[in-house]
Amino acid sequence: MGLFVLSLVVISCGNPKSKNNADKTLDSTDQKTAMATEQKNILFFGTSLTAGYGLDPTEAYPALIQNRIDSLKMPYNVINGGLSGETSAGGKARIDWLLKQRVDIFVLELGANDGLRGLPVAQTTQNLQAIIDRVKAKYPDVKMVLAGMQVPPNMGAKYADDFKNMFPELAKKNQMALIPFLLDKVGGVPKLNQADGIHPTAEGDKILAENVWVVLKGLL
Repeated sequence: MGLFVLSLVVISCGNPKSKNNADKTLDSTDQKTAMATEQKNILFFGTSLTAGYGLDPTEAYPALIQNRIDSLKMPYNVINGGLSGETSAGGKARIDWLLKQRVDIFVLELGANDGLRGLPVAQTTQNLQAIIDRVKAKYPDVKMVLAGMQVPPNMGAKYADDFKNMFPELAKKNQMALIPFLLDKVGGVPKLNQADGIHPTAEGDKILAENVWVVLKGLL
């Protein structure tokens, strides 16, 4: 009987150190769970400019944005949804697949290939609006950014103007933050572009990252 009572006492009292260790483990687990819950996604959805054509993936501007975010210890995960050669129509067909993962901030960089092909601005506008609508429908609280682009003057003055104006008009209509011109300080500068004269070098992408960060940081 005495042994039985002693056993009960030992079981009920337990080991204080074990309890403290268990509490620490629970605290650590809770912290990790909280961090996972707080983690938010930024989706960059665009063309070869976003994909980082001709560069190492770590040199593409979305990766540089991730580096900046990490250095500031902010809970955001960057997803590079860039695809070389992508048009606005292609993006419209592809967006639903990428929206399977939660999106908290959506950066839309499409239209450049439409412009280079001389596709009707009205058509590009409709496609971009359709993409914006789908993102908003899936994630009503999403914060959105639109990257403005321009086309060379040899496309014709009216076309170039209509194309350039499409971006601020869409941004205003949809209450999106606007990057006026993604390639600002890079477009047309030979030393900052690859041999094709279209895609930025690694140094050029550093400038693209700064152009994006100026607008994006206010949404984080």
